[in-house]
Amino acid sequence: MKDFIKIHNQDNVIVAIREIAAGETVTLEASGTQRQLSVTAAETIPAGHKMAVSDIPAGGEIIKYGFRIGNAKEAVKAGAWVHVHNIKTALGDLLEYTYDPVPAAQQQERRDTAGKQEKEAYFDGFLRKDGSAGVRNEIWVIPTVGCVNSIAQEMAKRANARVRGTVDEVIAFPHPYGCSQMGDDQEHTRTILADLVRHPNAGGVLVLGLGCENSNIGELKRYIGEYDEERVKFLVCQECEDELEEGVRLLDELIGYAAGFTREKISTSKLVVGMKCGGSDGFSGITANPLVGRFSDLLIENGGTTILTEVPEMFGAETLLMNRCASKELFDKTVTLINDFKQYFKDNHQTIYENPSPGNKKGGISTLEDKSLGCTQKSGSALVKGVLSYGERVKEKGLNLLSAPGNDLVASTALAASGAQIVLFTTGRGTPFASPVPTVKISSNSMLAGKKKNWIDFNAGAVLEDASFDEMGQKLFEYVLAVASGEKVCSEKAGYHDMAIFKQGVTL
Repeated sequence: MKDFIKIHNQDNVIVAIREIAAGETVTLEASGTQRQLSVTAAETIPAGHKMAVSDIPAGGEIIKYGFRIGNAKEAVKAGAWVHVHNIKTALGDLLEYTYDPVPAAQQQERRDTAGKQEKEAYFDGFLRKDGSAGVRNEIWVIPTVGCVNSIAQEMAKRANARVRGTVDEVIAFPHPYGCSQMGDDQEHTRTILADLVRHPNAGGVLVLGLGCENSNIGELKRYIGEYDEERVKFLVCQECEDELEEGVRLLDELIGYAAGFTREKISTSKLVVGMKCGGSDGFSGITANPLVGRFSDLLIENGGTTILTEVPEMFGAETLLMNRCASKELFDKTVTLINDFKQYFKDNHQTIYENPSPGNKKGGISTLEDKSLGCTQKSGSALVKGVLSYGERVKEKGLNLLSAPGNDLVASTALAASGAQIVLFTTGRGTPFASPVPTVKISSNSMLAGKKKNWIDFNAGAVLEDASFDEMGQKLFEYVLAVASGEKVCSEKAGYHDMAIFKQGVTL
């Protein structure tokens, strides 16, 4: 295992893989025109944090991943710890962008390097009547309004005693919205709820309303569109004498319907995987995120689809995504995606670059550029084929960008609503949360994987030890197919199921 890593030849900082003690000397190997260099740590450098390997003047650029991650607040000597005390963001507000597409030949070379599967890949899933594929066969209870959350949860609890056949379980998804909302805020709630009703991981859905709410069942049906009456049932609590008894009866019907589905061999071309990170540390951009990028390339090579979100954590690395857009139209949509989210911050009188979080900083991330350049590596090297608004369902195969905030629960729910049957969630700090779909927790370091075995499903920290990216990328690909075929992730084993909607407006 190495003591440190220099990510790019142009970097003027290295990342400590283990703590480097003050007075300890590290040696950088010669590469290209650069000679071998020895640097002595002027102070203790924590694991995951950065150390300067050359003198950087005040105002000078600090380079990591081959790109600027900020400017020095003061002169920084070689061997100094580089962190929030001596680096500041160099990002501005709304920007003008120029489309400078990455050459197609270079894209092909990157895809070939990522490693193409020799045979078409498959998973064992549930093929739905509309041609979509589910990786779970669950029954979902979707409340139209927060007033009926407790009823929804009690119905699910009672109905789980009746689960049979291939049905996994009955799950209620409580939320605090559906009424006292206005404008786009209310529209987004209705859109997300309708998206979940249509999700293929649900073999059956009970939509549970109160009766007097703004987003009542009548309204919601307009967003759902055509539906299979055997698969989707509706219940208005104010219109029946005993809503619990009636709800359990309807759930029993849905269980009987869903039990008729069995797992069958399905091409990965029907697999949609969301990509998200949270609680990132200094290793996230070195291990877990690029490993997910390797997975994304492999899935796309096999005809599948991936979705990258958390727009505020693209700031500072957005041009890397813009220049991989497959067309000028997609480039323009990506520019709008970025600038609209920046305007959202400005409209709410908030600082655009108030990021990273305290946990990120403790783990070694110093600026938003530092965080974003690591975050966007989850996108791999494929061309961007689609740009989605919040709540919009994925249409294009390949890599898609989705408008959603960085908040873990909100962004992961948005990925599910857009059609992801699975979410890959990378983390350096750890988290137990779940989402409406299986949420694979991928640790950036082995210490977290060993400490929180009840949270972490896959350890990307192994690439800092003896494992290669190619080997680990293939292992992650195979693991995701196993999850798609029914293997439970840690949060599912614990019985966790979360859902959160992006709140953007006033509450009446």
